[in-house]
Formats: sequence, C-alpha cells, structure tokens
Amino acid sequence: MGWRFRDSGLAALFGFALKGREEPFVVTVTGEAAIRPPMMRRPLAPPPKSGPRYNEFITVPKVRVIDDEGENLGVMFTQEAIEQAAEVGLDLVEVSPNADPPVCKFLDIGKFKYEAQKKANIARKTQKTQELKEIKMRPNIDDHDYDTKMKKVHDFIGDGDKVKITLRFRGRELSHQQLGMNLLQRVAENVAEIAKVEAYPRMEGRQMLMVLSPK
Repeated sequence: MGWRFRDSGLAALFGFALKGREEPFVVTVTGEAAIRPPMMRRPLAPPPKSGPRYNEFITVPKVRVIDDEGENLGVMFTQEAIEQAAEVGLDLVEVSPNADPPVCKFLDIGKFKYEAQKKANIARKTQKTQELKEIKMRPNIDDHDYDTKMKKVHDFIGDGDKVKITLRFRGRELSHQQLGMNLLQRVAENVAEIAKVEAYPRMEGRQMLMVLSPK
C-alpha cells in the first residue's frame, strides 16, 4: 500500500526519512498497515466555578427530575433528562446535589444565576455589620450613672452589636477586684433576657473586661 508524506516529522514517526526531498513522496508498506498517529482530543470545558452544576457538568448517571411546571418526572438517566430539558428550550439544573439521587429541575440557567446574584446583592445591602461597642464604668459607680450606662448597653444589644464592659481600677481599688466582679455579674443579670456573656471577666493590666453579645 502507498503512504504519502509531506512532513519529515511524520515520516520519521513511521521510520522513514525524506533524504532532503521537499516534494511529496510515496512509500510502499508491506505486511500489516501502519498504525495512525493518535488524534488530539479537544479538552472539555471547565466546570462552573460557582453556582449549581447543569447539563453536561452533572456527573451522576441518574437524577430525580422536576420539570418547569413543578411536576415530578421521577428518576431518569441524566442524559435523557438533559435532552428532555433541551426539547422545551431549558437546561437541566442540579438544585439539590446532596439528595440520593440528586434532584434536578428544568430551568433557564442564565436567568437562574441572574436571580440568585440579585438576591445575594439585596441580602448584602440589608445585612448589618456587627460592631463591638464599649461601655466604661468604675467599680464604685453610683446608681444614677449605672442606670445611664445600662440604657446604652440595652440600646447597643438591641441594634445587634456586641458590648465590651470595661472597669478601670485606680490606686488602691486594684486590691478590691471582687467589687468589679460583683458589678459585672450585676450587668450580666440585668441583660440576661437579651444578651449572653461571650467573654467572661478577665484582668488586663488595671482593667477588668467582659464582652456581651446578643442572644
């Protein structure tokens, strides 16, 4: 049989040399036919980095299918479900990957991603960032100042923020740390219905600290 080579590299692959010839030439091969060089396969498209898997990115062999009307079509082969979704101009989208088998639905994947992103943006705008507020007291604070400070504590907790209570000891007050412990216990009891102690009282230098967070 005859083989026509135009490339020296390809000829070398079969053990032939062009011997300086540029024009095509024919080589006769006897016996078994030479094996064709391997074909280069086109790489598959990468799976989606975020969001649900859909269509060919669904790797399980079978899925439970919900159509675009919300009707349960039962368990079917994934490829068959993809084809049925395509027939109505939609995609097969995995909506419950942890189910056995995974649950998929006929959806428009572009519209589905757009709506999901829209909801995420709204949630981000309405979400309040929790802050750590600080209330400073003295171990021997009087009742009027205490009530004023506690009103602020209630306001901060009500807004969803954490509150750090800081007691500052001066001079000989440092030898009476039990006064501070009693005061912080009183604070915790006063807000017990709306807050919990996140960080229990501890000393840092001449200060005693406690952190409250909303329940």
